[in-house]
Amino acid sequence: MTDEIIEVRKMRMEDYPAMVEITARAYAGIGGLPWGLQHIGKLLDLFADGQLCITVGDKPVGFALSLIVDYGKFGDSHSYEDITAKFTFSTYDPDGDVLYGLDIMVDPDYRNMRLARRLYEARKALCENYGLRAIVAGGRIPGYAEHAEQMTPKEYIERVTLKELYDPVLSFQIANGFHVRKVLTNYLRFDAESKAFATLIEWNNIYYQDKPDMHKRQHSLVRIGLVQWQMRQMDSLDSLLQQTEFFVDALGAVRADFVLFPELFHMPLMAQFGDLSPADAIRRLAEFTPTICDKLSQLAVNYHINIISGSLPFLENGHLYNVAYLLRRDGSRDEQRKIHITPGERRWWGMKGGTQLKAFDTDCGKIGILICYDSEFPELSRLLADQGMQILFVPFLTEMKNGYMRVRLCTRARAIENECYVAIAGAVGNLPKVQASDTHYAQSAVFTPADFAFPGDSIINEAAANSEALLVAEVNLDLLRTLHEHGSVTTLKDRLPNLYSLKWTGDAHELKT
Repeated sequence: MTDEIIEVRKMRMEDYPAMVEITARAYAGIGGLPWGLQHIGKLLDLFADGQLCITVGDKPVGFALSLIVDYGKFGDSHSYEDITAKFTFSTYDPDGDVLYGLDIMVDPDYRNMRLARRLYEARKALCENYGLRAIVAGGRIPGYAEHAEQMTPKEYIERVTLKELYDPVLSFQIANGFHVRKVLTNYLRFDAESKAFATLIEWNNIYYQDKPDMHKRQHSLVRIGLVQWQMRQMDSLDSLLQQTEFFVDALGAVRADFVLFPELFHMPLMAQFGDLSPADAIRRLAEFTPTICDKLSQLAVNYHINIISGSLPFLENGHLYNVAYLLRRDGSRDEQRKIHITPGERRWWGMKGGTQLKAFDTDCGKIGILICYDSEFPELSRLLADQGMQILFVPFLTEMKNGYMRVRLCTRARAIENECYVAIAGAVGNLPKVQASDTHYAQSAVFTPADFAFPGDSIINEAAANSEALLVAEVNLDLLRTLHEHGSVTTLKDRLPNLYSLKWTGDAHELKT
């Protein structure tokens, strides 16, 4: 038997006699009444792709039936008669959003061959290929009859989910990626084994997207450009802006979607204030921030590239902040202030930490920005992941290799913990006339989670250490969606919020500086 070819194909009308026989055996416990010939004919006429047959050799040994429906018209409290319109199937909607599973059966003589799993996988492929949001079905719980006097259906389902009890249907569905949305009552009134209860189960299509605006970019591949900036003497703001545009131009030529500059990359301009204290000098440097930000925004539009400004000092109500600006290619702007201030920044410059954190929407997915030291606090990136962050950008500025290694090792951990890509960009070189920022060490890179779909070392690309460079890396957002659901480990899904949780309170309480 096992040497014969197994095939999943569309059901045919000539398969009906085999279906009748299999129904009698598979559903002997609840009467084994077969589908009517007219019902199968109607389903094949309406939605032939959704009616599946699995064969061993050429013998039909299992079937799966389904419809496409507009699920919003039914909601979660429906019956089998509701979803089939009393078996007229007028509920079928080719423009619907859900593949509804009507039935799945396998000949008991073939149940040791995992054929039901193949039918489930074929349904999932159908859902993905049709661009549907989910598979939904009402699932029997035939094992409940044995426990009905000791527990409610809800308690039974919870214990099956925790693998404390085994149910021949529900346990299999959970193992195949379905989750229980709710308990249904009087779903199949004649199902004595389930006591007329059922589980409303769902499998979500992670590739589903709402119908896109055809005038907007909807790509899963995102190209990231990093600038490993060489600190050098510059005599004017114009010189710095010319160098900045050179890098944006170069990355625009390779059609990068993002360009990331390092933290405080414009520090060469601080040399002209060398006769002032570091605290006064950086406040003079902050006077350039509006002009630099406006220029970067103009470059983002002109070169059609989203720019993360690295970071720039910003004075507000007498307080000095370290701010990263997101300059989108549509001309819009956002900002992320550095939250954790290093001892050196407090001592030399008197900087103050920001108190807000946000994941930003872009035309290439949702991103987060953490400036240097902030990346060493795992709470921040986890909060961004909870907001749907797919790419984390980390502009940094470190003086020595040990400081760089803190950023590198922590950001690699952030990629694994939060199942996201992380791009880091720093500055290299020396500034002899700038106190508190005279030496610099960097090796810019793009990191990935650690799983089969990604590079073995979890590094897509990295620059040579301590030399000026442009780095380009392409990331695939679809791989993140797959990782979230089907990774070797699923870190985000496997958290235990009943044991621990993380809450942002920054909007209500000022963080200490």
